[in-house]
Amino acid sequence: MNIPSNLKYTSDHEWVSMEDGVATIGVTDFAQSELGDIVFVEFPEVGDSFEIGETFGTIEAVKTVADLFMPVSGEIVAINKELDVDPAKVNSDPYGDGWLVKIKLSNSDEGDELMSFTSYEEMIG
Repeated sequence: MNIPSNLKYTSDHEWVSMEDGVATIGVTDFAQSELGDIVFVEFPEVGDSFEIGETFGTIEAVKTVADLFMPVSGEIVAINKELDVDPAKVNSDPYGDGWLVKIKLSNSDEGDELMSFTSYEEMIG
């Protein structure tokens, strides 16, 4: 299981990379493997704002649909439109081309509450 050490994680299996006040968010390798073949991702609109824990979209696999939960508060500044054409990028490259959204952080300190890769690794066993 791939768990990059430079990212932060949530108990809902989202990953977060923060740089210069912007967070890139995706689902973990563990999550995509549990979901199976991803066939659709529902995104919010650029400009939408979310608080920690709010649902910001859904991810649909062949056999299930799962909610996506915002790991940090902020305003959507980009969505990965490539996933409209090829949602399977979430399966093949969850930490790269399979990213979901980018948000402008409203409180960068919230990132301190997220799990380290070792904590996430322990959680998933």
